[in-house]
Amino acid sequence: MAMSAAASVSAINPAEPPAAAPLPVLQAGGFSATVDAYAWEPDPDPTARRLHLWFLSLLGSQEAVKALWARLIKGETATMALDYLGTARFCALASEGPRRWRFFTASLRSVAGYHGVLVPEAALYTAERPDFLLLPRAADEAAALHYRFLNRRLDLPLHPLWAAWLWERGLGAGETMALQSLGTQAYRCVPRPEALATDLGDALRRGALPVPAEPGAPARP
Repeated sequence: MAMSAAASVSAINPAEPPAAAPLPVLQAGGFSATVDAYAWEPDPDPTARRLHLWFLSLLGSQEAVKALWARLIKGETATMALDYLGTARFCALASEGPRRWRFFTASLRSVAGYHGVLVPEAALYTAERPDFLLLPRAADEAAALHYRFLNRRLDLPLHPLWAAWLWERGLGAGETMALQSLGTQAYRCVPRPEALATDLGDALRRGALPVPAEPGAPARP
């Protein structure tokens, strides 16, 4: 039976699971581990029906977690079982290349388990690239974190007083995109410097942004 457009989108981007729902399980090559956090976006090709992972946190045995990490880094496709939907999704790491991923691990003595976190280079503040991934710890930290990453990567003169405006503008312009996530918040940001410069100049001329004053003086509205 053919799916409606709304149902198709829902299948690719499942809703947030209920609080009491079991955590997803990632499987590949005969190994499996529990997923306590992830961030993904759909494949640009709607017919591919595969999810691109931008962040992944795994819990399980050391052998399973490391085996899954090795397969994902090689570009292999894994299956994520989502029991709260009664289904599973194919997923793979975003096409960053193996050298642009960081793998952090830790032993969990209290439960005799192993914790592995896959983070892309794009999430690092010091990364030398124009796009970036934000993983704010709370919603009210997103604008300030976005400003810090943006200010480091662009030659435009930006000011902390504009952080909220820059954040809302990025969301509205499609340069900041919220990813489907569990256990974390995640945003993928692809700035367009020329468009930002135009919008910033317009906002300053209209008086929509405060004009930074000299050190020690209040900002002019």
